Amino acid sequence: MLGYSVVVLFISLLFAVTAGEGIYRVESTAAEAERLLAGIDDDWRAAARLSFGPSGYRTRFRALWSDTGLYLRFDVVDPDPWHTMTKRDEHLWEEEVVEIFLDLDGSGTNYAEIELSPANVVCDVRMVRTVPDREGDLAFDLAGLQSSVVRRAETGWTGTIFVPWTGFRPLPSAANVSLPPKPGDRWKFNVYRIERPNGRKRPQDGVVFASWSPTGEGSFHVPQSFEIFEFAP
Repeated sequence: MLGYSVVVLFISLLFAVTAGEGIYRVESTAAEAERLLAGIDDDWRAAARLSFGPSGYRTRFRALWSDTGLYLRFDVVDPDPWHTMTKRDEHLWEEEVVEIFLDLDGSGTNYAEIELSPANVVCDVRMVRTVPDREGDLAFDLAGLQSSVVRRAETGWTGTIFVPWTGFRPLPSAANVSLPPKPGDRWKFNVYRIERPNGRKRPQDGVVFASWSPTGEGSFHVPQSFEIFEFAP
């Protein structure tokens, strides 16, 4: 999300791995890519879970890595997800979306922002810098990115994302890290959710802006709030 000016509700409720107290360990996997993208629970059991947001709109996040790339998963509680945007790199943050920021070298600049909507639409951005001179590059694409969304009856939806290591290479920060990462390597990250419970007719009313690690500001783009993303053996 490139930014927002009015915070209606900003919530960070933490479970499993706690922001500010722990390190999110990204476990390795040898599972088949198709099964991970399909959200097959058995193949995700090894992944540590983060949980954040209000109970009625809980979001759970997991990640795994392999020799070929990074797998991300969001399980979203939402009785009535909606969207209107259908094209890659539209301003998804103006509707309902989950997001992750991945700061490869921990510099707080040139980090990757990935957004996924309940309609399986992706927005990927290179955030060149944050406030006061925020600049984002919407022309940037994570080459080879794949995503999938599965509706979960009346409870919400599950979104999965795969980014090959080669997709990160065009980021300037990639020059400062190993791709693929080595066990023990650390990036920085945070995860987020925008929920607009009053639908497309009143999208600005009652908005929930939720983050795992609290930013303390009226924006998600606060690198000081990023936590450690460590690649486990």
